[in-house]
Amino acid sequence: MKANILLIDDEDSVRFGFSRYLSKAGYSVQEAASLAAAQKTLLSQRFDAVLLDLNLPEGNSIDWISELRENYPDLSIVVITGFGDVPTAVEAMRRGADNFLTKPVNMADLDLYLKKSLELGTLRRKILTNQRLAKKDTLYFGTSPGIRKVRELIDLAARNTSPVILLGETGAGKGVLARWVHEHSACSAAPFVELNCSNLRGDLLASELFGHARGSFTTAVQDRQGLIEIADGGTLFLDEISDMDISVQAQFLKVIEEKHYRRLGEVKMRRSEFRLICASNRDLIEEIRDGNFRKDLYFRINVFPILIPPLRERPEDIPGLVRDLLASLGAYDTEISKECMQLLEQYQWPGNIRELRNVLERALLLSQGKQLSPEHLIGLDSSPISVDHTKDTSDLTQLEESHITTTLQRFKNDTKKAAEALGISRATLYRKLKKIQNK
Repeated sequence: MKANILLIDDEDSVRFGFSRYLSKAGYSVQEAASLAAAQKTLLSQRFDAVLLDLNLPEGNSIDWISELRENYPDLSIVVITGFGDVPTAVEAMRRGADNFLTKPVNMADLDLYLKKSLELGTLRRKILTNQRLAKKDTLYFGTSPGIRKVRELIDLAARNTSPVILLGETGAGKGVLARWVHEHSACSAAPFVELNCSNLRGDLLASELFGHARGSFTTAVQDRQGLIEIADGGTLFLDEISDMDISVQAQFLKVIEEKHYRRLGEVKMRRSEFRLICASNRDLIEEIRDGNFRKDLYFRINVFPILIPPLRERPEDIPGLVRDLLASLGAYDTEISKECMQLLEQYQWPGNIRELRNVLERALLLSQGKQLSPEHLIGLDSSPISVDHTKDTSDLTQLEESHITTTLQRFKNDTKKAAEALGISRATLYRKLKKIQNK
């Protein structure tokens, strides 16, 4: 695969000469004549190296190098400077550049320095990956035979790049496992991009996936990247892929097979090298029979299927999951009564791990720092709660409303981040906020 180079220089003749030579040398080259243009281009796609002239219309670009290194830690940076500015070039390397060249540039030296810098970038990428993996909190899987098999399969999935499809009921942890596979794979340093296909339909879903050009439809007021483009070099996770429209399925199948795509309303062909992980809570064979899912797409994504057993089939995993979920909620030392744990183990959990997490979060709010007991397990059909349900429901509502308000304040009214922290969809959050405002 060609290394992708961003060439930043304000002189047309210099860009022309460099671009021509580097293209013949086997690089893929894009140009920018200013820092502003370079920053915009960097946001739109992934680059392996930047070739940066220190003297640009905005001034000396040396101050940008530290920011560039911080935001793109594995990016190779080669600076170009005038003959009399060697001390400046040395300062540029101190701030994060890999190498520097002085004008007039010898093209053979340019190729050599670029190759050395790209080797450094590869090494940095490996180091960053190892550091990230070393810092990962260990995900609790469980000890049941079914989940041990899942663990074996996702370990194998993380060691290759084949498409993976995670199958299981809603709330079984498909999204968590998808992220785990990404974080333990060779592309962990690149983005993990997630999309729930059930949230969007038709052109909206296509626009989200492929991006669009300005004017391609009524509300397209500017060019926009699609998630396929953002996922270049990383992982694209499509949750509930069974809900993807048939028309979009046909377009996406072509992307999987060729790794090429077009933004809506654009003729330019683009390329994205992403690893695909899908998830579904439906039987895709039945969806094919009903005409809702393409057979050819099914065969393309069903390379490495992993079936996640529902929580009710592995009650022996519940105590460990409870401890792990409480820790994720910041309640590391919370005590749980024996009766409370027994009820948790006996409940059928139609909502699986997601429901378990929500029940525990409510229980923590109700217990107010005390031991978790059966009376705190509001919402479990099998829990013999002999208390005033009206009062409990009222108290729970007040606690929930307070929790929602506090969370929104913490994220400065960013509903997307607040919904993620609360473990609910944005639509659910909006409904709850409307109820609070109408009181």
